[in-house]
Amino acid sequence: MNPVHGVDLAFWYILGISVVLLFGITAVMVAFVIRYRRSRHPVPEDIRDNFPLEIVWTVIPTLIALSMFYIGWKAYLGLREVPQGALQVEVTAQMFSWLFTYDNGKEVENELVVPLGAAVKLNVSSVDVLHSLYIPAFRVKIDAVRGMTTYAWFQADELGEYDIQCTEYCGTGHSAMTAKVKIVPEKEYLAWLAEEE
Repeated sequence: MNPVHGVDLAFWYILGISVVLLFGITAVMVAFVIRYRRSRHPVPEDIRDNFPLEIVWTVIPTLIALSMFYIGWKAYLGLREVPQGALQVEVTAQMFSWLFTYDNGKEVENELVVPLGAAVKLNVSSVDVLHSLYIPAFRVKIDAVRGMTTYAWFQADELGEYDIQCTEYCGTGHSAMTAKVKIVPEKEYLAWLAEEE
């Protein structure tokens, strides 16, 4: 499964629950203000030791929180479980550009070219300070840390160009540390990969 769908599902699920709770709590609050106002109930009622009510307001929020955790966990696993045979690209962050190195040794600056339909694993590291690789279209965001290799992956399932940004402030040129993902047909990718730099 494309990890984008899992991330989007988690986002919409949590947003949906939040909207329902917002309107539900607001409606109940307004109803209580009207129904239990001082003119109708000059002496407040005590609801302590109402066991069924305590069970309800403990169990329902717990189930909601657990369901959010489950959806989020499934989305997280989708981002971490790389399919077998994924195209491996070494990504090196440096002030203030991205270097992409392919299996045949080809190295490209600020342009990640991948074939349509491929699962792409990015092995990310930094040669200097902390950076963060962010590809919004594929919900990829991973830190690039000096002396350590992290990874992320995405499914290249639609032709086109997509933005890459650094989302960790890394110095005065941080805002210019951008690149592109180019998803091209496989024949075009193979021809590009074989080109001399």
